[in-house]
This record gives sequence, C-alpha cells and structure tokens, in this order.
Amino acid sequence: MTKAELADLLFERVGLNKREAKDMVETFFEEIRDALERGDMVKLSGFGNFQVRNKPQRPGRNPKTGEEIPIAARRVVTFHASQKLKSMVEQVALREQNPS
Repeated sequence: MTKAELADLLFERVGLNKREAKDMVETFFEEIRDALERGDMVKLSGFGNFQVRNKPQRPGRNPKTGEEIPIAARRVVTFHASQKLKSMVEQVALREQNPS
C-alpha cells in the first residue's frame, strides 16, 4: 500500500476531501519521522513499535578482494510488530492454507 492509496482510503471511508486526506497522511509520517530523528520510540497500539538503534562499528570484508575493511557505526530504524498484529497476520495465513 502506498501513501496515495492510504489517502484514497481516508477520502472514501472518512469523508475527507482528497487534499485533506493527502495532508493527513503526510503529517502522520512526518511526525513519525521527526520522532525517530530525535531518537524517540514510536508506539502504535495494536500495530507495533518503531525505534532507533545504534549499531557499533564492526569488521567487514571487501567481497572482491577479501580485504578486511571496517563497517562504520550507524543508526538504524527497527520495527517490532505487536502481538495483536502478529496474530492477525497468522490468522490470515492459516485461512489461506485451510480454506473452508
């Protein structure tokens, strides 16, 4: 699903005009992005958590030459799905495997 598709769903289901729906989707993602840039965890109840982790420098290897090179420390965004989301996805998978 794209941001445009999400905005279309808001337009259809909530009754916002297309501009308001697009702005709402953009604002939602901007707020999540801003929180993560600050290093804050983003908790979406029933969906999951986004958080920034610091990965330390580690040894790596150039695949062409075999030469050892350091991989720089960096910040990465991780997502952990809530138990509710995991259960819902699993139920769909089970229904697809065992259609009634």
